[in-house]
Amino acid sequence: MSDDAGGVRALLARLREQDAKKEAPRETPPQEPESIRRRWVRSDSKAGAAAGIWAPDGVQPITAHEETARDAPPKRRSGQLSLHEAEAAVRRLAKDDRFVAELRKLKEAQDALEELLAEQRAAIIGADGERLHGPEYVHTADSALRVQTEHARWTWDALRRWDEELERQQHKLAKAFSTLSFTQRLQTPVRVPTYKTMTTTAGDDGSKWFRLPAEVRPEHYDLTIVSDLERLEYSGVVTATLNIQANTSSIAFNAADGLRLSQVLVEADGVQSSPIAPQIDAKHERVTVPLGATLAAGARAKITVAFSRPIDGSMMGYYHSTWSHEGRKGNYALTQFEPTSARRAFPCWDEPELKATYAVQLVHRTATTALGNMPADDEHAVDAAEVAKILRAAELSFDAPKLEGEWTLTRFGTTPRVSSYLVAWADGEFEHISGSYKSPLTGNTVPMRVYTTPEYIHQAQFALEVKERVLPEYERVFDVAYPLPKLDTLVASDFDAGAMENWGLITGRTSVFLYDEKSGLQGKKVTAGVQSHECAHMWFGNIATLAWWDNLWLNEAFATLMGEVIILDRVFPEWRSASDFIVSHLGRALDLDAKRSSHPIEVPLAGDNVEDAINQVFDAISYSKGASVLRMLAQTIIGEDVFLRGVSIYLKRHLYGNATTRDLWSALSEASGVDVPAIMDNWVLRQGFPVLTVTDAGSGRVNIRQNRFLSTGDVRPEEDETIWHVPLALRSVVDGKRTDTPLVLDTREKTIEVDGLWKLNADTVGVYRVAYPTEHLAKLGAAAKREGFSLEDRVGLVSDAFTLAQAGYSRTSGSLALMHALRGDDSYLVNQAAAQNLAALSSALWEAPADVRAAIDRFRAAVFGPLARELTFDAGADDSNELRELRTTVVTAAAAAGDEWALSQVRERFAPLAESGDDSKINPDLLRAVLANAVRYGGEREYEAVLAVYHKPATPAHKNAAMLALGATRDPKLISRTIEFLFGGTVKPQDYMYFFSSLSSNVAGRRVLWDTVQERFDELVRTFDGNFSLAGLLRMSIASLTTDKDADAVEAFFRERNTSKYSMALAQGLDAIRSQARWLARDTDDVIEWLRANGYL
Repeated sequence: MSDDAGGVRALLARLREQDAKKEAPRETPPQEPESIRRRWVRSDSKAGAAAGIWAPDGVQPITAHEETARDAPPKRRSGQLSLHEAEAAVRRLAKDDRFVAELRKLKEAQDALEELLAEQRAAIIGADGERLHGPEYVHTADSALRVQTEHARWTWDALRRWDEELERQQHKLAKAFSTLSFTQRLQTPVRVPTYKTMTTTAGDDGSKWFRLPAEVRPEHYDLTIVSDLERLEYSGVVTATLNIQANTSSIAFNAADGLRLSQVLVEADGVQSSPIAPQIDAKHERVTVPLGATLAAGARAKITVAFSRPIDGSMMGYYHSTWSHEGRKGNYALTQFEPTSARRAFPCWDEPELKATYAVQLVHRTATTALGNMPADDEHAVDAAEVAKILRAAELSFDAPKLEGEWTLTRFGTTPRVSSYLVAWADGEFEHISGSYKSPLTGNTVPMRVYTTPEYIHQAQFALEVKERVLPEYERVFDVAYPLPKLDTLVASDFDAGAMENWGLITGRTSVFLYDEKSGLQGKKVTAGVQSHECAHMWFGNIATLAWWDNLWLNEAFATLMGEVIILDRVFPEWRSASDFIVSHLGRALDLDAKRSSHPIEVPLAGDNVEDAINQVFDAISYSKGASVLRMLAQTIIGEDVFLRGVSIYLKRHLYGNATTRDLWSALSEASGVDVPAIMDNWVLRQGFPVLTVTDAGSGRVNIRQNRFLSTGDVRPEEDETIWHVPLALRSVVDGKRTDTPLVLDTREKTIEVDGLWKLNADTVGVYRVAYPTEHLAKLGAAAKREGFSLEDRVGLVSDAFTLAQAGYSRTSGSLALMHALRGDDSYLVNQAAAQNLAALSSALWEAPADVRAAIDRFRAAVFGPLARELTFDAGADDSNELRELRTTVVTAAAAAGDEWALSQVRERFAPLAESGDDSKINPDLLRAVLANAVRYGGEREYEAVLAVYHKPATPAHKNAAMLALGATRDPKLISRTIEFLFGGTVKPQDYMYFFSSLSSNVAGRRVLWDTVQERFDELVRTFDGNFSLAGLLRMSIASLTTDKDADAVEAFFRERNTSKYSMALAQGLDAIRSQARWLARDTDDVIEWLRANGYL
């Protein structure tokens, strides 16, 4: 075992020695129940005695000597530490019984505390979880709860200190990995299992922690913002009321670089300090205020600081965008704080667990409208003198803004306890439409609005209707009323994320919240799905909030499953959202999780750049895989009704608080009587998922074996140690009768009896792939629809067959034969899965000989062309949603393959648009297909016509379609023109992704894109520094490359660069390149032979 893991062993030895020396408690916290009291001993360390810290039985608080010692660099063994040696050390440590026992001891202490907290909350709120109908009652209850449980805070402090010691050991192992190769460092984070993940960022000397100290917690903020949209700058002052948790001689809070701060005033025990110069740590976005005296535990204090900053266009913090309408134009500004950008806007305690109440007031020009989380309690005109008085109320040395013109002060109501990343405000010349819903639980009418800038208000109605329909459903399902007095949505033209769930003030892009009939069905589904997703967050994330970003999935997976499937299916049942989920989310999750560069759902966040890692886990694992495993649990293990009952328990238990994965499992176990963590932990805490390999065992039996699946097909033994609890969901058809048999695979392999025609993973609910014998797959493909297998079954067959071929589990010719057999299937999702997979094959073979590429296109046209002709190009008045989506899928796929009928339709419908701007002959569902293929197969005339659409779009859908089309041209000169246009200052940063997506999909454009990224890389980093978009743009620029030479070149380009802000995306892109290179080397000849044998080559 390496010296790094030995450090943890030394810690365990010290803990065991303390266990042997335990003595009876000499003192207990006041009013502590006996069930808890017997777990604790008084610390004998000098540090512990000085601070009065209570520590878990057998665990001493960390002394000052230990704090210094644990920062020493780990001992190095001679030579390079190999990847296998380090991984083996971690695995052995995880299996150490004594180590696990110590963790379990702390877990029992935590459970006991949680039971106490639950008992006290029940005594205040009601043991049966009776509903809360307003924030005032909750504030009172929470205040009483905090008073009653003050003694428990010493407990949490001790647990946190023990966690930090474990985290130090984790950091030692992480340092050891610095000796690994560039690719290994990207792909292999070192993780030591800990009782509770505490994330840190080490500074140059390894002594700086990313998390704020635990000695101080905010209780309330009074926040004033003076927003000047003409000068694009703002000023403010904040006074935070603090609870002192442990003796401290300093106060630390978050403030990001660029936020100009005044001196600081501190008030305690009625005495106000003189102004104090803060100590600013720009690297770690932390400000420390030295007090010169000690604030005692249990005290309350206030801290006041003034600040100012430009209102930039970064799409983070408090930033601006622009609008224009009927010859008028102007600026507006809004906030975007998730995950750690509240500190860019104002000084605060910017961690999700540090909840507080907020009283916000906004001073703005009288011509603009101010929005906030809460309704406005007061609005009145103010002059410059009054504003200066507000900002100088604490007599801080700070320049007040120079105000000219007419100004208004809008004071919003005080929020419930909320995390800093959910605080929001906005200022601009907004227009709105209004609606409301009646709460089925309280009977109250809750008003809601959608705000836009003037040019978009006519497209906001559908987003409002969605809110009106989904909010009552959420209340009924969760049995918890929406607690705020209003719920607004603000639509923004510049927005980094798709949308944001600020409590009471949802914000998001025009492309996801605006809809009219010219946007097509897909645009309507996007608007409904995103609005419903954000509304789900009002419960998952806002009422019950993740404790730290390692539990991001608790917010996003639930919002995805509830908002885009369960609730949407109740409101729009004709859309079959549950079926869509297989392609839109399950497929995305499995694609990403099949890479070595993936991560667990509950993702450990540790190391020197944890703030960058937080931004990168907003991905398909946290959203789509998280939602997929929850869906699997709900539908195959405990049932959806029981699942929702458990969710209700979870929400009521953590109202206005924070929660972890363990809290969710506890509630679901209580509701179901099932040991949920025993079933689900490996799905959530381990990276990857299984492939089930089925072999014939004779006599009507088959053997099923589970192994980890990797898209490269080269799983190593040490990567294949996880045994998942797999719901097999056997579906059989015998003599026309369909039977479903629930079975479980919780060992490496097992043998089952089968009869008739059968398949595993009925309805494709399970999060795994199935590799069937070739003969059996052929039978399923030929008879699946005729024999009564569901649409979802057929989608799963196509998706699994193609993905397994890519990884080498079967030959690609077998998946081509399956798609050949499924020609004429009239279900939208089967055709969509086939279209995506055949497009992936065509993309992978982009540098194959021209005759091979032409043969693939002929096959694609043969699969989709006949059905496209049958459906025709135009929509009928009585067309179902299924038919509309089927038409969109097959016509788009046929046109992309060069089908002559489809291209003739494109040319015919595009001609009026090119001549006069008339788009009336274009079916809105096929707008993207028409514009993209007109440009792809056209020339400069078509390019210019689409560029005109970009500059004057009828709807956001038109603009998006135009951007995708401009990147589809195959003319080298027009590709260069698109690149110049993209980087010329006209395109909004939020829209770069459309150009990157189309150029990377374009066989003539992808190398040009990658070359451009290399040339302009520093410019891209400056433009998107800190945004979610940077990682995605980088991944798109490289993931379509297909040779090992390409991967080597990408590695060489980034080898000397700091990749911390996009390391996951880079590793995923490299994984994609190398897996495609393996696939082509293995199966190109197989594909060519199949195409030739079937007459396409």
